[in-house]
Formats: sequence, C-alpha cells, structure tokens
Amino acid sequence: MEARGDEEVADGQHVVQSSNAKVCPSDSRDEGSDVSPENMDVDEEGLFIHPTTLTNKQRGNEVTVRPATLDALSIHQLAAQGEVSQVAAHLTKDGSLLSKQDERGFTPLMWAAAFGEKAMVDFLLEKGADPKTIARERESALTLASSGGYVDIVESLLRHGVDIDAFDWNGGTPLLYAVRGNHINCVEALLAKGADMTIESDSGYSPMALAVALGHKKIQKVLEDHILKLYKPPT
Repeated sequence: MEARGDEEVADGQHVVQSSNAKVCPSDSRDEGSDVSPENMDVDEEGLFIHPTTLTNKQRGNEVTVRPATLDALSIHQLAAQGEVSQVAAHLTKDGSLLSKQDERGFTPLMWAAAFGEKAMVDFLLEKGADPKTIARERESALTLASSGGYVDIVESLLRHGVDIDAFDWNGGTPLLYAVRGNHINCVEALLAKGADMTIESDSGYSPMALAVALGHKKIQKVLEDHILKLYKPPT
C-alpha cells in the first residue's frame, strides 16, 4: 500500500509519467532540475512537474500494463512496486542486494521512498538498509520522500538518524524540496526536527524565498510561525 502524501498534492501527481519524465530531484545536471521556480519543468497546463517522477519502464511497467511476471524485475523495481514478498525472496537468496545501488546510485530503499511505499520502506529498514546512503548526484531517501510529500516516510527516516540537511548536487535540501512541492506536512515535520531554514540552493533560494516565489501562502505561514517560535523569548 502506498503512503499518502500531503493534502496539497494535486490529484494524479503520483501517476507514473511518460518515459521522458525525470527520476529524481537531480536526475540530470540540466537547468530543469535546479531548485528555483524559473528553472522548474512545466507541463502543458503550466503547472510545475515535480522532479521525483519515475518512468513506467524504470518502475517495471510498460505504460499502463503491469509486467507479465515479477521475476523479470530488478530488486529496485520491485521495491518501487511495493512487492515486499518478492523483495524478501530476493534478499533470502542474496543479502547483498539490500544495499545494492543501481547506475544512478539508488538503493531499493531510495526507490521505495521515492514512490511512497511505506510498507516497503519499513521492511527494508528492519532488514538493515542504510537510510544514510547518498546516490550519484547526492540524492538521499529523505530528499526523495520529502519531494514526493510522503510525510510518514519522512518521519520514519528521521527516526533512523538521517542527515536532515543533506543536500544534492545543486544545493537542494529535503526542506527545499518539500517547500517546492508545497508539501505542508513534510515542511512541518522537517522543521520540528530542526531542519535549517537558512540553507540556500545554488540558485540562491532559501526555503522562505522559494515559497514566496512560488506563491505557496500556507508554506510561508508555516515558515513564519516557525521563525517566531525560534525567536520567542523563554517564559
């Protein structure tokens, strides 16, 4: 079962996109993956496309048709599908697959986090998957979960001691990606655990500046309230 993202996520955001969709916040070093509003990808209706979308082929599907057999899928694809029993069978045969990184440096845990597969995330963590692993472009499981709005996975990863301010190749932190996606619950969860509001992406955007630039009013209010709380004198 997939974890539910924040209420602000538009219907259909979690639908797997076409084969030219990006895989993660920093799938490629082009201007479309920069953490700034003017560099975000835009769909045909002018809406921002979130950068953690995995393609059908990468997840193990061909458009809307599920593969004929799960045996043909890699452990990474199975993790993205939430196939716990299949992943468990693979790990029984080869325990090293738990931390295996694909060509992008993604582990099964990172794929599960990117798709909001909470049951899979919990299973992999229980098996000893390292939630602190950093991929080729410095993506982390926390960044992927934050970008997708999966607050229950964000909270689970934070309980496992991940670096809350880990940044990817263009300076994007989990908080910045949660702000970019307008994921209020994720922003609140990250701030509650001490996420640094002063960190800017390489494009010069802090979380507050990004929220203002994108017109995310509720996110702005959450950030403002957090600032006031930080500077409120002790009683």
